[in-house]
Amino acid sequence: MMKYTIYPIIWLIFIFCNQKREVKKATVPKELSASAQKAALLEKGFQVFDYKDENTKDTAIMQQYFIAFLKRGDNREQDKATADSIQKLHLDHLGRMYELGYADISGPFGDDGDICGITIYTTPTLEMADRLANMDPAVKAGRLKIETHPWWAAKGFPLR
Repeated sequence: MMKYTIYPIIWLIFIFCNQKREVKKATVPKELSASAQKAALLEKGFQVFDYKDENTKDTAIMQQYFIAFLKRGDNREQDKATADSIQKLHLDHLGRMYELGYADISGPFGDDGDICGITIYTTPTLEMADRLANMDPAVKAGRLKIETHPWWAAKGFPLR
């Protein structure tokens, strides 16, 4: 009797795992009006507020992002081949986060300090950003550790 109840469950798991699932991007299209962007962000659970520049009288949408500081981990004694492999997996992870719309910018620092680099995450919550950052293979291997903080920036303003 038990095998007849197990088979349908296994079949459902097989079908679910083999379905092509569309991955929803975390970003909001830039071609939307400011009010539509704000509404879409709020609907997705992001924290936003309006900021009015007293000089220009322009209003910007301020959005909460999360900066993950990538710090030196406690396990950095791997041989070169292993360290290179972990680095490739680390870069693949960051590329995937960018591709999915969860990370806006990443990069290493140019000194030899304890903080190796940053990634700016576009997620509705600190918990989600921290969870994504800690999925990094370099973090899992102990080469890096993560410290995540909320950060506010105006939407649509490029780096200069």
